[in-house]
Amino acid sequence: MLQVARAIIGVVSDVLRLGVSFLRSSSAIRADDLVLRKQLASYIERGIKPRRVDHATRVSLALFTRLFDWRDAVVSVLPSTIVRGHRLGWRIFWRWKCRAVRPPITAELRGLIRRMAAENPLWGEERIANELLVKLGIRVSPRTVGKYMPKRPPGQPRGDQRWSTFLKNHAKAILACDFSVAVTATFRMLYVFVVIEHGTRRLAHVSVTAHPSAARTLQQLREVVGEEGGHQYLIHDRDKIFAKHLDDSIRALGIEVLRSPVASPRANSICERVIGTIRRECLDWMIPLSGTHLRSILKSWVEHYNRGRPHSMLGPGVPDPPRGAV
Repeated sequence: MLQVARAIIGVVSDVLRLGVSFLRSSSAIRADDLVLRKQLASYIERGIKPRRVDHATRVSLALFTRLFDWRDAVVSVLPSTIVRGHRLGWRIFWRWKCRAVRPPITAELRGLIRRMAAENPLWGEERIANELLVKLGIRVSPRTVGKYMPKRPPGQPRGDQRWSTFLKNHAKAILACDFSVAVTATFRMLYVFVVIEHGTRRLAHVSVTAHPSAARTLQQLREVVGEEGGHQYLIHDRDKIFAKHLDDSIRALGIEVLRSPVASPRANSICERVIGTIRRECLDWMIPLSGTHLRSILKSWVEHYNRGRPHSMLGPGVPDPPRGAV
């Protein structure tokens, strides 16, 4: 925490210095810039090794590079340092935003949840949360209950068909979709909507928006279903965007909606994995400057993924090979 506090104080100090510079005349700023560049050129010529920058400097560099063409100005650090500074600033911001506001439950309550789950194997997390609220007056979130419930004992009988078997048998008829988050140089959150075909692993649709909504999501799914055809199922999670009226509209298109269980990313693993691939192979290596810039980046990468990137599940092969390719 002390390291985070120092980084925040350093960034705030740099922002204040930037604000003070706006009060100076333009000629004074140009002269100051020229003197600093002369000194920097002298240090470079003499081969003086720069001191290791701290976290506050990294975050400040990542923040201020949005205001000018930094590639010609920054010489004491590598471009990868700027990217890491941007990631660090985002983690600090998100850690502050997601700081704990709800006190943890007591050890006695955790033990009671485990005992109720063990003595009532047919009860789920919502049933246990309701029992605690109605009979004991203890308000606990169902997700908190699920966190402390014991795992399913080995050997417990399953249904007639496992989920993985269903996905394999109906792969050519399944679409899966999900949202991911990308962060711009100014810490603006943009949402990436991804739709992938299970059978071919082809990215059928990728779009970017700052304000996702059910109406926009439905329109994009209509375009995918109308262009592709032959799909019978759509897998998505329980995000609030996928409300009941949206699922009803999707069913009206002749597509059966399959909602994954709460906190179960493996139920939509193919879409989750491709989102991870987008991050590891594309977005982790650059900082999008705006929504337009992010769309351009993803458009080029999706073309590479569909037509130029081998996929082990396909033989290996590519999801959408060019026409005439053997």
